[in-house]
Amino acid sequence: MSTTNPLLMPFTNKDQAVPFDKIKVEHYLPALDEAVQQAKARIEKIKHNSAAADFENTIVALEAASELADKISSIYSNLEVAHADEALQALAKEIYPKLTALSSDIALDQDIFQKVKAVYDKRKDLTLTKEQDRLLEKTYLSFTRNGALLNAQDKETLRQIDQELSVLGPKYSENVLKATNAFEMVLDKKEDVDGLPEGVLEGAAALAEAKGHKGKWLFNLQIPSYLPFMTYAKSRPLREKMWRAFSSRAFDDSFDNQQNVLKIVQLRDKRAKLLSFKTHADFVLAERMAQNPQTVTTFLNKLLDASKNAGKKDVAEVAAFAKKLDGLGEIMPWDFAFYSEKLKEEKYAFNEEDLRPYFQLEKVVDGVFAHAKKLYGLAFKENKDIPVYHPEVKAYEIFEEASGKYMGLFYTDFFPRETKKGGAWMTQFRGQGLIEGEMKRPHVSIVCNFTKPTPTKPSLLTYDEVRTLFHEFGHALHGMLSDCTYSSLSGPSVYWDFVELPSQIMENWVGEKEGLDLFASHYDTHQPMPADLIEKLKASQKFQAGYMSCRQLQFAKMDMAWHTTSPSEISDVDAFEEKVTAETRLFPKIAGANSSCSFSHIFAGGYSAGYYSYKWAEVLDADAFEYFKEKGLFNQEVAKKFKENILSRGGTEHPMDLYKRFRGREPDPNALLRRDGLI
Repeated sequence: MSTTNPLLMPFTNKDQAVPFDKIKVEHYLPALDEAVQQAKARIEKIKHNSAAADFENTIVALEAASELADKISSIYSNLEVAHADEALQALAKEIYPKLTALSSDIALDQDIFQKVKAVYDKRKDLTLTKEQDRLLEKTYLSFTRNGALLNAQDKETLRQIDQELSVLGPKYSENVLKATNAFEMVLDKKEDVDGLPEGVLEGAAALAEAKGHKGKWLFNLQIPSYLPFMTYAKSRPLREKMWRAFSSRAFDDSFDNQQNVLKIVQLRDKRAKLLSFKTHADFVLAERMAQNPQTVTTFLNKLLDASKNAGKKDVAEVAAFAKKLDGLGEIMPWDFAFYSEKLKEEKYAFNEEDLRPYFQLEKVVDGVFAHAKKLYGLAFKENKDIPVYHPEVKAYEIFEEASGKYMGLFYTDFFPRETKKGGAWMTQFRGQGLIEGEMKRPHVSIVCNFTKPTPTKPSLLTYDEVRTLFHEFGHALHGMLSDCTYSSLSGPSVYWDFVELPSQIMENWVGEKEGLDLFASHYDTHQPMPADLIEKLKASQKFQAGYMSCRQLQFAKMDMAWHTTSPSEISDVDAFEEKVTAETRLFPKIAGANSSCSFSHIFAGGYSAGYYSYKWAEVLDADAFEYFKEKGLFNQEVAKKFKENILSRGGTEHPMDLYKRFRGREPDPNALLRRDGLI
């Protein structure tokens, strides 16, 4: 074993935190090669164990076989999306195929599978705990879902498909990032930036200066720059220019993803059929709460029935308002955010920007910590000695406040940069559970792309960014409060359509005075957010709910269409997208705009045939939050039930069993429509 490669040496920081300060690009491949050899040796040991296969010597041993490779993989894959220069990005096409080859080697090994099957077949006679039983079932399924029952020729085909897919996802993602970074709009005329709030202009001026355009304003396609421009810029031609650039990323440009999309869906379909599933969606949904595409389609159609007319009314109302205000003949997609915001101001007498001064990032972070303390008894303490991978990242130790018990590490990474992909996500550098023979606490991280501080102001968040922070922190709590034995079942390792419940429920507290009072105070005067502003915010919560719902349903239905249609029927990415979004579209299709080529969630993330899960989990979170509202937002009894039955149990039992134990019944499907004011 190498004595100089930090990835192969013992991690000596607090709780074996990752030594980001020591790891260099050239360390990954040699370390991974070593880790793969180690995993293979462990697999051989399991195979050649002469004792009869049992839960410990087969299932638990398999769980631990690739620990080192998993550790290296999680560090690399997290940095590849959060902080990757060209050199780190370039490693993707070597690293992911190596990891995929290792998992194929294990999944397609007939001798190992026979041992797993031997334990699985006698499971009725074993005295296993619920969690052990779930691990056994999950292990058996992971073999059958990865080709263990196939003949030799089909196994080889499957291996080739998985290799190809391991390169295509990162390539797709890289194209989206490059296309996003390729567009910049530099403005120097005052009339071009008319309408934009002072804080936004200051950020744009700082961005311009950093790029050598002193005295001008620079806008790009990263959300903290793009969204305010679309919402406040009076210049219609420039809004159109921004909208077209954003909506055509990686479509028909030098980073075109059309062939990648077609190839990915072909390979996924071929893989599903090889494993005896009708479509990729059938394959995915067999391991979800929804179980099959029919259930998902029925669910989405029910929501669409309730949302479509409301969405049409929302657009008509904004169109009428734009006509009255500016004599606009026809409203276009690049007009919607602008006039929608103006209409909201007129209806509720407040502007989204009025909220910003009350949402200083540091105070919002304190607020999210205060919620974790009031609900679940957690305390956070920054530790500057723990290495981080970028100067903007902070590391905290997590404790149980009452007992002082150490609960893990928490990293935050809040601002956009060219080495980071767009969006926001929670991830882990280490899951909770049995690792290297010891119970370990998790190392959780949240990564976002929020409004940066300017030379004269701290980072002041939009309301949407505040909700995003609470959302990702909800995922983080799922990791932090995990109390399972096996790491592959711990924290957010749950059915994909259940994973959004802990995150989405957290957003609810930010819509309530009791939640906002914990942290929303003016960055300058330190006065709390006025009660009347909170009332206006609450009143506006249902504004455009139909439009927003249709938008989410459009993505969900498009995802299902890509993964239930035979690829032989799809030759043109854009024509297919136009066809399958017809029923959810509230605006006519604009030539040159295409979502599929930058829909990273489903083509480069884990959401293929799973985008519906946001809506699915919204039903769960609306229903669960009604329970909190009934008993009190910080009611200790309800919080304890949520922590013990949902946050701490990971994927150790079926999600519906966990939910019913928390709520006392199945979720009420109308809870979401009630919350959105759609019924």
